[in-house]
Amino acid sequence: MRRRPQSAALTSSFLRAGSEKTVSTAAAQSQFHTDLWLCFIVQNWILDFGRPIAMIIMPLEWFPLNKPSVGDYFHMAYNVITPFLLLKLIEQSPTALPRSAVYLCIITFVMGASIHLVGDSINHRLILSGYQLHLSVRENPIIKDLKPASLIDSFELLYYYDEHLGHSMWYVPFFLILFLYFTGCFTQVKDEKMPYSGWLLLGPSAVYYWYLITEGQIFVLYVFTFFAMVATVMRQRRMGFVLDSNGRFLFYNFIITLGLVLVWVAYLWNDKVLRKKYPGIIYVPEPWSFYTLHIKGS
Repeated sequence: MRRRPQSAALTSSFLRAGSEKTVSTAAAQSQFHTDLWLCFIVQNWILDFGRPIAMIIMPLEWFPLNKPSVGDYFHMAYNVITPFLLLKLIEQSPTALPRSAVYLCIITFVMGASIHLVGDSINHRLILSGYQLHLSVRENPIIKDLKPASLIDSFELLYYYDEHLGHSMWYVPFFLILFLYFTGCFTQVKDEKMPYSGWLLLGPSAVYYWYLITEGQIFVLYVFTFFAMVATVMRQRRMGFVLDSNGRFLFYNFIITLGLVLVWVAYLWNDKVLRKKYPGIIYVPEPWSFYTLHIKGS
C-alpha cells in the first residue's frame, strides 16, 4: 500500500485546521435570539401586563368571585411559561453558567410568583368591592371599619405576602438569572451589531420593564442590577471583550427603562395623594394606583 506523501499530509492538516478555525470564528459571532426575546415580550405583555386588564374587561358572571378569575389563569400560565423561557435562555448562553445557582433561582422564582398569584387574586376581588389601591390597607373605606379589628391585621399580612414577600421571591431570582446570562454575552468580535429585529423589539420590551419596575416596586433591585451590568461591561472591556448582540439588547433595555422610570417619577412628583402612599426618598408610584386615583373615577 503506497504511503501518502508527507507534504500532502501536511497540506491536508493545514486545510483542516483552517476549516476548524473558520467554524470557530463563525461560532464566536453569536446569533441574536429573536425567537426567545419575542416570546418573552408577547407573554409578558399578555400574561402579566394584560392580566389585570382582562379581569376588568371580562364579565363578572363568567368568573364568580368564589372561583378563579381570567387573570388567575393568566398568572398560572405565566408561572409555567416564564421559567421555561428562562431555562431556554440559559441554554443559549455562550458560556457555561453555574447550574446550581440557576436551578435555585428558578425554584425561588416559581414559589414567589405562586405566592403573588394568591395575593393578587384576592386583591382583585377587593378592588371589585371598592378597595382603592392609592390608599394604604388601614385607610381603605372597606377595611378600616372591619370588626373585629384583628381582621385588618390579616389583610395587612395578605398585603405583605402579595407586595413584599411575593415580589421579592419573584423578581430577585428573575433579575439574577438575567444578570448571570448577561455575564456570558461577551465576545472578541468587534463589529458584531444588534440586528434590525432587535431594535424593533427594544421599544415594547423596555416599556414592559418600566411597568414591571414601577408596579412591582423594585426600583432598588433594578438599579443594583444595572450597576452590576455596567461594572461587568467596564471590566470585560479592559480584558478586550465587547457585548454581543444579545448582551446589547439587554443593556439597552435597562438604559431605556431607566429613562422611562425617571420621566414617570418627574410627571407625578407633586402628586400629594401618591406622595402619602409612597413616602421616603425613593418615590416610584405604581401605574395601577395612578389608575384608581385619576382615571377610574372619571
